[in-house]
Amino acid sequence: MKIDTYLKLIIILLCACLFSSCFSVKRLTYFQKTNSAQSDTIAVAKPFISKIQPGDIISVFVSSLSPQASSFFNPYTTVGSAQSANGSSASGGVNASTTPGYLVDPSGEIEIPLAGTIKVSSLTTTEARDTIKQRLKKYLMEPTVTVRVLNYKISMLGEVAKPSVYVIPNEQVTLPEALSMAGDLTNFANRSDILIVRDNNGKKEFGHVNLNSREVYSSPYYYLHSNDVVYARAVKARALQMDPTFRIETFVASLVSLIIVLKSRL
Repeated sequence: MKIDTYLKLIIILLCACLFSSCFSVKRLTYFQKTNSAQSDTIAVAKPFISKIQPGDIISVFVSSLSPQASSFFNPYTTVGSAQSANGSSASGGVNASTTPGYLVDPSGEIEIPLAGTIKVSSLTTTEARDTIKQRLKKYLMEPTVTVRVLNYKISMLGEVAKPSVYVIPNEQVTLPEALSMAGDLTNFANRSDILIVRDNNGKKEFGHVNLNSREVYSSPYYYLHSNDVVYARAVKARALQMDPTFRIETFVASLVSLIIVLKSRL
């Protein structure tokens, strides 16, 4: 009779473990297909095109038919206040404190030698390039200008493998790409509720993304903006695991269970 009871108990425990395992796999799986979805295609959010803002650090490289004349517009001086604007740099990223560039002032302008002040805020890097190029035509023959934002950065916090501030060299990054840079989410991250904190006209905007669903591709937070903060919340199991009281209670419960089993066999 006791053997039958033990067998039933073992079967129940195995079923519970299998159910728990299936649940965990589902919770950890990205981009799951919803029941209502009839196809494997989904509309993707429109790519975000960044615009230069006051406080940005931009590099401006100038070339022309006269390399000697062009070199006058490439001073390669260090931005002294860049560190406070950029914060910490991710491994492999651009450290603006030692990188030449122009700091966009509060009025949205930069000052280029000889060319003077040029308004670049609210322009894309392509538009800024064309604006600077037009100004330099007075001094150079067929100038070519390259403009890049050096401190385009995002912050990765919470349940990620490598929380840090990451500098984005190509000025465009998606949420999955950012998570890849941070070493992916940990197993304790709540993939169904990733928080995105975004600056929006002087206010903080809080968005939520469900990475378990394919709908993330059409989310307005699929493409991250400069200075976005990505926060991966922890599931309840993480908090319980870190709670000393919970660990003690678990140990006591296991010990009591062991004593009961041993007594039943005596």
